[in-house]
Order: sequence, then structure tokens, then C-alpha cells
Amino acid sequence: MEYLIRNETINDYKAVEEMTREAFWNLYVPGCDEHYLVHEMRNHEDFIPELDFVIDYKGEIIGNIMYTKARLINQSAYEKQILTFGPLCIRKDFQRRGLGKRLMEYSFYKAVSLGYSVIVIFGNPGNYVSSGFKSCYRYSISLEGEAYPTAMLVKELIPNIIPNDKWKYVQSSVYEIDPKRAEEYDSTLPKKEKTALLQQEEFFILSHSNIRNNCI
Repeated sequence: MEYLIRNETINDYKAVEEMTREAFWNLYVPGCDEHYLVHEMRNHEDFIPELDFVIDYKGEIIGNIMYTKARLINQSAYEKQILTFGPLCIRKDFQRRGLGKRLMEYSFYKAVSLGYSVIVIFGNPGNYVSSGFKSCYRYSISLEGEAYPTAMLVKELIPNIIPNDKWKYVQSSVYEIDPKRAEEYDSTLPKKEKTALLQQEEFFILSHSNIRNNCI
């Protein structure tokens, strides 16, 4: 049986959250809150159910990607509606098989069919440049205060669709996770040990670094 990419259903919710928790636990920080984000995202106003996909393999969920709406705002206060996704998750025992890239590419095709043309994400560039993502600096897309995070990446689903201007990126409020509520939610699940690992320092460095203006 081949890998099947399909929309997530309510019957998949528990499996997706369990998979996400296992995949991200102690990966970037001791513990994780990605599974709580997944839990909250489905009921948020910015969530896009049509772009909520799972990979089904022999009746088991082994991958998931979820999208929300985001915005680009230029200096004239014009707003362009765009997309962001995350977390993108592949079950641990199915990683390094190209399934994450396959899932992304399928979602890109569907996003275009819904009229979307730009995606902005936060992630390790090494994981995404092969799928067409580039530095936010190349498109003059920044955060408030003209900060250009190293981990903020942009993909044009339609080539040359982003007008030459300065843009501010505004993501969905669903990503503003309350640590206390995330901890309360996690306490309802089977206990897992939070561990500090050396690899977490790499994430800290990457997630707190910015591209200096005029460096490209």
C-alpha cells in the first residue's frame, strides 16, 4: 500500500497530537509545546482546514502539516494575505525518507489552487532551501523593527509574485502560546521526562540570530 496524503479528520486528532509530541519532545528545548499548538490551532480563526493534511500509511498516521493565515504589510499599509505552516511533523521511524518534502509539495499545489501565492515560515534553512525557500531578507520581509531573523524563510508559490517593497510579516496569534496553559495541557498526557540536550543550543543560536542589514 502506498503512502496516502489526505485531509485530517476528527478521528486523526489524537494520533496526530501523540505523533507530534513524540517527534518534538526534547528536540529544540526540554519537553515541547508543538502538540499543544496543534491542539489549539484547529479551533483558531486563522486555521485553514483545507490545508490540514496527514500522511496515512496502512491506516496509521505518520505525517502531518497544518496551515494558518498570515499577513504581509507594506509601507503604505497595504496588506497581502499569505500562509504559514507549522509544525510539520513526520513520525520518528519514518523520517529521512523524503516524506516531509513530499507532504510540503502536495500542500503547495493545493495552496495555489485555493488562491495563495506566498508562504513564510520559521525553520532551519538546511531543511527548507531544497524546497524553494529563501531568506526573508531577499524579499525585504522583516519583523517589527526591521529585524530579519535567520530562521525566517519565504517561498513564492508563484514566481516573482512579491512586489518590490518593504514588508512586515505578521503571523497568526495562535502561535503566541501561553506556557502555563501548554504545561497544564501536557500534564493531562502520559508523563515524559524533560531533558536538556546539546542539540538544543543549536536551535537557540539559530532562533535568536538575525541577518545584518546590507549583508547580501
